[in-house]
Amino acid sequence: MGSDPVILAFDTSAAHCAAALLRGDAVLEARAEDMGRGQAERLFPLLEEVLASNGLGWQDLSRLGVGIGPGNFTGIRISVAAARGLALSLGVPAIGVSTFQAISMSEPAPHLPAVPAPRDQFYILPPGAHPRLATRPEVDTIGLPLRLPPEPARLAAAIGICAAAGAADAPAPAPLYVKPADAAPTREAPPPILADDR
Repeated sequence: MGSDPVILAFDTSAAHCAAALLRGDAVLEARAEDMGRGQAERLFPLLEEVLASNGLGWQDLSRLGVGIGPGNFTGIRISVAAARGLALSLGVPAIGVSTFQAISMSEPAPHLPAVPAPRDQFYILPPGAHPRLATRPEVDTIGLPLRLPPEPARLAAAIGICAAAGAADAPAPAPLYVKPADAAPTREAPPPILADDR
């Protein structure tokens, strides 16, 4: 048990900041805090608290698991950037895990993994297809039972379990964006650049 890899997993893809610590496939701790904003400021203190409460430090980690979405653009970027930075500084692999993977991990029966999206829509992963955005009527026509993400602490634990099974040489985690950002660049002309005559 003591030689099992230690995995720290985290997710900020929705209105939460969630983390889980695993030794092998055993979840030592999973916790989450609801928050609509402030994940960037809260993530590292939360990770340090989870490690410290289990008598572990950054140097004890064997790998990282990070939620890559789909979900909130800014939240996904926070976690993915943190995971990539930690992986480089600690010299451990960071494994990106989609919310779809975390949902389907313990669901052997046919189902449709789905993540709530703005305007009463869902990010879905139909069997044999690419992720896409769908309305509720479109979801209903697929004819499979809908499976939504578990509550955030359990989602972080599922991300950790998936990361434990992932290949250590997997590519660096990258956000899973199903649709373009709602924000658009400004259409105003940029201000003129004044020459420095000094």
